[in-house]
Amino acid sequence: MNTFTSSISINKPLTEVYNFLADFNNHKQLMPDNIQEWTSTRDEARFSIQNMAKLALKIDERIANELIRIIPAEKPPFDLELKWSLSFNNDHTDILFTINAELSMMMKMLASGPLQKLADHETQSLLNVLS
Repeated sequence: MNTFTSSISINKPLTEVYNFLADFNNHKQLMPDNIQEWTSTRDEARFSIQNMAKLALKIDERIANELIRIIPAEKPPFDLELKWSLSFNNDHTDILFTINAELSMMMKMLASGPLQKLADHETQSLLNVLS
């Protein structure tokens, strides 16, 4: 399993950050420009990555104010799990976004850079949206 992480701190209450992330309708605001054909509900999102693949993801687990776990809703090109881990520290919320992907050696060479960029982009977009 290959792991890509990005962490930030936001000067917002834990509940506000959790409620935003717990609704997949809000995640479109976190996606990079190459994400197209976005459709979502509170629990599931479908989209395509320009010139690459179509994905369907669903929120598999919610632990109030702690964790949101996202997995594929349909068979993806490779096994994938996304996790938002949250904790409150004094006056700000600490956030760790993790992408776990089961990549072959060839896929690792092709996808490692884009997956790390995605992790960084999502956390930075979250900071921008909630600030």
